Amino acid sequence: MFSYYLDLGMRSLSRNVVITGLMILLIAVGVAGLITTYALLSAVSANPLPSKSGRLFVPQIDNRGADRVTNDGEPDPELTLRDVQALRANQAATGQAAIYPIYLSAVPTDSSIQPVAAKGYAVTADFFRMFSVPFQYGGVWSKPDDDDGTNTVVIGGDLNQKLFHGADSVGRELPLEGHVYRIAGVMAPWNPLPRFYAAADVQSFERSPQIFLPFRRALDSKIPTAGSTFCALNYQGKGWEDLVRSECSWISFWVELPNAAAVKQYGAFLAAYAEEQRANGRFNWPAYTRLRDLDQWLKYMKVVPSEARISFIVALGLLLVCTVNTVGLLLARFMRRGPDIGIRRALGASRGDIYAQYLVEAGVIGLAGGFLGILLTVCFIGSLDLVFEAKIARMVHSDASIMALAIVLAIVVTMIAAAYPVWRASRIQPAWQLKTG
Repeated sequence: MFSYYLDLGMRSLSRNVVITGLMILLIAVGVAGLITTYALLSAVSANPLPSKSGRLFVPQIDNRGADRVTNDGEPDPELTLRDVQALRANQAATGQAAIYPIYLSAVPTDSSIQPVAAKGYAVTADFFRMFSVPFQYGGVWSKPDDDDGTNTVVIGGDLNQKLFHGADSVGRELPLEGHVYRIAGVMAPWNPLPRFYAAADVQSFERSPQIFLPFRRALDSKIPTAGSTFCALNYQGKGWEDLVRSECSWISFWVELPNAAAVKQYGAFLAAYAEEQRANGRFNWPAYTRLRDLDQWLKYMKVVPSEARISFIVALGLLLVCTVNTVGLLLARFMRRGPDIGIRRALGASRGDIYAQYLVEAGVIGLAGGFLGILLTVCFIGSLDLVFEAKIARMVHSDASIMALAIVLAIVVTMIAAAYPVWRASRIQPAWQLKTG
């Protein structure tokens, strides 16, 4: 019976190619727009480290009260150097990563290769274990190197390709801004996006960082931060020495806490530390701290671009408009075939038979709209850089799941659009149609 209804549907659709093509195009455009924006929103809002997100936390301390930069009553998203040093010294967490962005020039020993400007971070050794950083060659520097701030460095695979042609460069020397560093490891491809560990920075969707220096070494070398610095409006400091002694917040700090008991214990420790600072006269407002896990942190920092959310809402509206227009076209199409329906009913076809016939016909339209929607989706995804920044557009890719979703959505939308027209067609009275015919 299905094949019979399918044959009837194909014949019916071929009688008016223009109307059929218009309905297929409406479904395809609406579906492609929604699928493209959904893929974009999913890419920029995805959990960058799902295996560990429930164990990674950002401590925040209100060190400036009403003078804070944020206008939502929350502490700064980063910490001062003195707070980072105090929290690290306590070792209340199983892992602690202090991070700040740096920007250095890598000067290769091979004079035939031009110097390379490399973006990266000054980090403590726990950074690599906490955030599951993979290595192609070597590994992270040792704890003595971390504590003493020796001249070691971890580089990215892209930089290793440019400077050492992809060979194992562990143990080799790399001049950076007048200092020579020994390469401890070369990372395998790794760039979780959004870049959660530096969400207060402006690099949430940038390409993979290529330089990682020991945090202690970066401080000793007075390497300035290349990221955000939150200072009071009346801050008068100048230069490195004033910054490290100031109440300016410029260092991202993450801790790893294995379970709920550890989270509660660390929260109590953080509150006690802030209260101690208040009691010692560092500030004169009630101690206020926050401890957010990775998911909460990304939501708080509003990492997902508002344009992505707005585009999705607009695409949803476009699909609704396309669906309403498809309803009108299907209704007009089915009602014009009243005499045919009347004859079928008079010959014994039930309302269910009419319903099934026209649903199959609508399904064919939906399937065709889905395949055309796939082509349009590929084109839309390829053109996202015309609307969004290239660093965001390149995160979106068309894969099998996206293609399957487009077809399913097209069929579902078409069936929804056909529900009322098909119901109206199945209610046609055969006697009245035969009389008027």
